[in-house]
Amino acid sequence: MTDARVLDETAQLFRALGNTTRVAIVDILGAGPRCVHELVDALGVDQPLVSQHLRVLRSANLLRTERRGREVLYSLADDHVAHIVRDALTHTCEPREEP
Repeated sequence: MTDARVLDETAQLFRALGNTTRVAIVDILGAGPRCVHELVDALGVDQPLVSQHLRVLRSANLLRTERRGREVLYSLADDHVAHIVRDALTHTCEPREEP
């Protein structure tokens, strides 16, 4: 059986991903690093909202940041997160049999 600490950390990961905008951010960052204004443009939501979601993902240790002049570049801390999101998106899009 899996260790309770590992189960708790895994649940925290899914809580961090438990929002449409955060899933979209991880999906976008799976293609490569982006700055906030690029995420705002891609998502079509306000900058403060994107920043709020980035804070949640950063606090869950899912993102890295790199300062480039006046901008902050966001990237995934671990490619596994991109795989989790892509697998979930693929699963959601699969045809389902009627019960």
